Amino acid sequence: MSSDFPTPDTPLKIGTRGSPLALAQAHETRARLMAAHDLPEAAFEIAVIKTTGDDRSMIDADRPLKEIGNKGLFTKEIEEAMIAGRIHIAVHSMKDMPTEQPEGLLLDCYLPREDTRDAFVSRKGARGLADLAPGQVVGTSSLRRRAQLLNRRPDLRVVEFRGNVQTRLRKLDDGVADCTFLAMAGLRRLNMTEVAQSAIAPEDMLPAIAQGAIGIECRAEDTRMREMLAALNDAATTLRLAAERAFLAALDGSCETPIAGLAVIEADEIWLRGEILRPDGSERLFTEGRAALAEGAELGRELAGKLRARAPADFFTWA
Repeated sequence: MSSDFPTPDTPLKIGTRGSPLALAQAHETRARLMAAHDLPEAAFEIAVIKTTGDDRSMIDADRPLKEIGNKGLFTKEIEEAMIAGRIHIAVHSMKDMPTEQPEGLLLDCYLPREDTRDAFVSRKGARGLADLAPGQVVGTSSLRRRAQLLNRRPDLRVVEFRGNVQTRLRKLDDGVADCTFLAMAGLRRLNMTEVAQSAIAPEDMLPAIAQGAIGIECRAEDTRMREMLAALNDAATTLRLAAERAFLAALDGSCETPIAGLAVIEADEIWLRGEILRPDGSERLFTEGRAALAEGAELGRELAGKLRARAPADFFTWA
């Protein structure tokens, strides 16, 4: 690889899913690389890769993701393209990322984290969960949100609600559900915050692990990419995700397990809150702790161990 790579003749190829949000994240990554390295837009190429989670010919849109196979559902094909050398880097929503990396790939670059909260979205005047009447219908494909919702409001009805932001908003317009939840980070990146009736405080709905964070993956042996990405890495996000993802890994969780967690930096400490729920919302176990900034991963593993000790063996059994 020449020292002046990338150029318009030999562009840096950025792999991404094809949804509007995924493309917005890829464009943000490109803009940050352009600014950090004084490169023109033509020196980059955005390569859209369809993942298993995007393929409607293989997956019924109303079939729960847990039944399909959740680990790597939105990342496997992108990572395969990078291993094969068809792309140089991959841009991911970190809440979709398994905690284990494929051999030969490296994920250690994170952009500054966006809003971590969930957004409450309704077309029927409700401003939040408290406004919903018993029996109203909430649409979500997230086991975490389903479990959290049913834990707080077992009187509500939950229906499967898959699709990207635009698809889910259309389903609301069609009356499939009375309300749904979206990530505030995604709405901000799409310049669509006006569709949220309210943002839900973490105290009321702890977010998914790594929600609001973008990760950039490359081949471990690609020293040029590693050097370029180092200029983009956000130290605070790195510290927070180290704690959250260690917590998730120690629970052997994925994006389709009812696990939630949020790490926050306060002065010279990291404060981690985490919870696990039965999928039907009938039980919730919560924990929290603080540690020095450099000990976030150890804190995550410690808190996960405490929850494991409290949870029965069948805690994550789908019912």
